[in-house]
Amino acid sequence: MEERYLIEGLQNRDKIVFDFIFQYYYSGLCAYTETIAKNEKVAEDIVQDLFVSLWVKSDRIKITSSLKDYLFSAVKNRAFDFLKHEKMKSGKMQVLTGLSGTNEDGTELWFTESELEALIQKSLEKLSPRCREIFEMSRFQGQKNQDIAEKLGISKRTVELQISNALKVLRKDLKPFLPLFLIMLLLK
Repeated sequence: MEERYLIEGLQNRDKIVFDFIFQYYYSGLCAYTETIAKNEKVAEDIVQDLFVSLWVKSDRIKITSSLKDYLFSAVKNRAFDFLKHEKMKSGKMQVLTGLSGTNEDGTELWFTESELEALIQKSLEKLSPRCREIFEMSRFQGQKNQDIAEKLGISKRTVELQISNALKVLRKDLKPFLPLFLIMLLLK
């Protein structure tokens, strides 16, 4: 089929054209995405999500390159977004590692995910604005200490001290509230 016809059919929600594009590109997109995400199931989810988005947002799609280039660029970007999100989750795990999950009397404490997130947020609000900014850049955005220092115009040592201060506050505030298995819930 002519590519112009495929793009127009996609933009007009032509089911036959959409099915053809899906059948033609799906396996190749999955294989390519798996090379980035390093996980077959994640790759399939990313590609399926792309096709759902193509169908739902078909009237807003602007394909200026070839359809093939558009699809492969879209899954590449989604795969990198997934990896970035995983890195941020890993950063949150580093923040919370080592915190105890029992109360002083030895009983475990139970909280919903939203309650736990609220406790973390409340603890972060105790930090000075600069300390919090540095901590979030490091742990939640996955930036390196040297990069943070350069962006903020401060020394790397200052960045390290601010992160250390933030971790002390978080450990102190959250220690009685965080059973380790709830941390896993929070980071889903």
